[in-house]
Amino acid sequence: MSSRRCLRCQSVYEGDARFCPRDGSPLVEIANTTKPPATKGGEESATQIRRAVKRQPGPSLSSAATLTDLVLDSRYQVIRRLGEGGMSFVYEAKDITTQDVVAVKVLSPKLAKDRNAVERLRREAGLAMRLNHLNACPILRFGETEDGLIYLVMPYLRGELLSDLEARVGPMDARMGIDIIVQICAGLNHAHGLNIIHRDLKPENIMVLPRDSGSYRAVVMDFGLAKDNTLSAGAQKLTATGIVLGTPEFMSPEQVRGKALDPRSDVYAVAIMAFEMFTGQLPFAGRTPQEMMIARLRGKPVPLRRYRPDLNVRLEKVLLKSLEPDPASRYENVAILADAFIQTLEPDEGGLFAKIRETLR
Repeated sequence: MSSRRCLRCQSVYEGDARFCPRDGSPLVEIANTTKPPATKGGEESATQIRRAVKRQPGPSLSSAATLTDLVLDSRYQVIRRLGEGGMSFVYEAKDITTQDVVAVKVLSPKLAKDRNAVERLRREAGLAMRLNHLNACPILRFGETEDGLIYLVMPYLRGELLSDLEARVGPMDARMGIDIIVQICAGLNHAHGLNIIHRDLKPENIMVLPRDSGSYRAVVMDFGLAKDNTLSAGAQKLTATGIVLGTPEFMSPEQVRGKALDPRSDVYAVAIMAFEMFTGQLPFAGRTPQEMMIARLRGKPVPLRRYRPDLNVRLEKVLLKSLEPDPASRYENVAILADAFIQTLEPDEGGLFAKIRETLR
């Protein structure tokens, strides 16, 4: 049986009443976050007598890290916790209406109380709901329960983080690395076409899914710091206390300086990821992320072939151009960058990327 709350007097009623008997105000359904529904359908009679009931406690903000076996909004049954980050907890769940397995990202309690953080997450959902590409992960739903839990629902991708793949296989050969990089560029190119800049690209935000052929499908994840170039100046200034806008090791010089960003900032971050994929190192020296940030502003990147002399000079040149401190000196967009990576391969190998190349046009 569902429960509904009056927005004016806050009284709660069982059943399917649409209006409050006390003041005639519309009733809103209270999200069920305590247990799965007993039945799959069938509405009770609208004429049954309803009585006010005491609100049943559901999971509070303090329990955002322990949602296993609960059901969010009478729809998403939480199966297990997958991990957590600075902003959220991530769970595997089942959509009981479709039986699909999904991932649910729940905003952490501290940030859930921050109006700007909530607005940022809401904006993430609005941006990522527009994504529709094999190499970019969309948001399926933005939800907020009666108990204050704020969450996003995404497709559940069965794979591993690019950072974990790097640790497992070590520095990649050119063909494997470029295959993944070009797919990342394809997903970003789709997002850029919607005026969305990721601005927090890093291996921890890329999922790689194994294929039967032994290769991988790369999917760009977590557009939580994504920037929509069409937003007003006020909306673009949204920040939440304690949230770093980007990851220091992968920030472009203009992002470090707090300047306006465009797709060339993502070009820069892709190049740093690529350098790490091929070498296991970062292209700028520094004992701390802050020192590496300063090196990006004042120094030059380490040439790729200093670590990997077996890789060709064409690949090194692509990375050096992508890591130019002045955005005007980089590749104009990720589609051109992807094509440059493909051209570093031998002609017979390049044919493997013909289909991906078409998606970038």
